[in-house]
Amino acid sequence: MMVKAKINGLALDVTSNSPVVILAPEDSEKVLPIWIGHFEAWAIAMELSEVPAKRPMTHDLLRRVIETVGGTVQKVEITELKDQTFFATIHLEREGNTYKIDARPSDSLALALKTKAPIFVNEELFQERKAESEPKSEYDPQALKERLRNIKPEDFGQYSLE
Repeated sequence: MMVKAKINGLALDVTSNSPVVILAPEDSEKVLPIWIGHFEAWAIAMELSEVPAKRPMTHDLLRRVIETVGGTVQKVEITELKDQTFFATIHLEREGNTYKIDARPSDSLALALKTKAPIFVNEELFQERKAESEPKSEYDPQALKERLRNIKPEDFGQYSLE
C-alpha cells in the first residue's frame, strides 16, 4: 500500500560522504533514508530552500518540457528496494492518458518538488529492518537518526547557489 510522504530533510552521511534524503509518512515518526547523488541533493536542497537557479537546471528543464507538451506530473511513487537500489515511478497525465515512467527516486523527488506533485512511498519500505540501501555497516535506526540530526548544513558540501 502506498502512503503519502514528505521530504523531512537532507543530510550528509559523513561516514560515506554521500547525501541522504529523508522521507517520512505525513502521519508517522518513521523515516526512510535514501542515499542519493550530490547533484540531485543540490537540486532538492535548492527547491526546499526556495533558492532559484540563475539558469534552468535539469529538473527545471524536465518540468518545462512536460508542461510545454501539455502534461502534468500527477504524483511520484517510491515503489521498492531491490539489490540495494530504490525504484520510483513518475505518473504523468497528458490529454486524458496516464503514463508511468521508471525513474530514480532522487530525480523523482526533485521533479515532485518542482511541480508540487505529491510523493507516495510503499509502506513496506518504512518497516524497521536492516536498511539494504545503507552502505555496508552496522545499521542502528536510532544511531542513524542521531547522526543525521547532528549534521550541520555546512557539512553538506561546498556548493555555490549562484
